[in-house]
Amino acid sequence: MRLRVEFTTEPFDLEEAPTHAVVARDVIQAAELDAVDVGPFGNTAEGGADAVLTAVDALLRKSLAAGATRVSLQVNVVGEEEGR
Repeated sequence: MRLRVEFTTEPFDLEEAPTHAVVARDVIQAAELDAVDVGPFGNTAEGGADAVLTAVDALLRKSLAAGATRVSLQVNVVGEEEGR
């Protein structure tokens, strides 16, 4: 199964990316995911279910520890992995 995660962290800072947002971005970019797209107001990534769920766990733990007061996320099933 393939999943897509979309997420944002708060509080926002329009002047400079807050530490929690940088941490969240780093977690997603370091994960074994496909089609990673990070931006100032939302982020998306796709990959196999295990990789996405592992990344979401790390994202939540690390961004909250880095000062996020809210993490909004949505996870959608987008298809099956090839060969399964």
